[in-house]
Amino acid sequence: MKLYPFTKGQIASMVDHTLLKPEATTKDVEALIDEGAALGVWSVCVSPTFVEHAKEYADGRVKICTVVGFPSGKVVSSIKAREALQAVLDGADEVDMVIDVGMAKEHKFAKVTEDIQTVRESIPGTLLKVIIESAALTDAEIEEVCKCAEAAKADFVKTSTGFHPAGGATPHAVEIMAKTVGKRLGVKASGGVRTLADAEAVTKAGATRLGLSGTAAVLAGFDDGAATLTTDGGY
Repeated sequence: MKLYPFTKGQIASMVDHTLLKPEATTKDVEALIDEGAALGVWSVCVSPTFVEHAKEYADGRVKICTVVGFPSGKVVSSIKAREALQAVLDGADEVDMVIDVGMAKEHKFAKVTEDIQTVRESIPGTLLKVIIESAALTDAEIEEVCKCAEAAKADFVKTSTGFHPAGGATPHAVEIMAKTVGKRLGVKASGGVRTLADAEAVTKAGATRLGLSGTAAVLAGFDDGAATLTTDGGY
């Protein structure tokens, strides 16, 4: 039997602790930041309207991440770029943009690349993650969109918004993404990762960042003894 290869602290340090509900309030964001800082997460991910306050309230305790073109991706590229720039001006350390999934379904991959590149060029030096909505794509489409993100010089590919009815992250999608981008880009698994076993599955598949809203519940798996898992020679 092999123990889970990450410590509790290591998993926490991979997490974008997330609150993107439309009904979220300033107090909710402050609570998110306090909890995330206490848990030792990498960042908190909040809606663009909260970035400026989150940056001030966090006071360096955690990084600030936000989203662009969220959740549909059906936003003109120049507007996504302006939204990204405004987020960075407001204090965002990282930006997660949503592609136009319909373009990917139509195999207009040059347009997908152009969309990502327009945002990339608006925020040079800021870490950019590309949300591909993997559950809505075929395996081949996942691979092609990952190639688009790399060509456009993004830093990460990310599975999901968590809002699409097709679902969130799966180990299978993460594995395709990780194999496509190698170690050149990071891979963020987001949507439906609710337990330590879920986190184990997607990190084993290649995820290097986790988007979690229930971070405390996932980390509690270590305290519950759930950290001793597979016996197949894997993680």
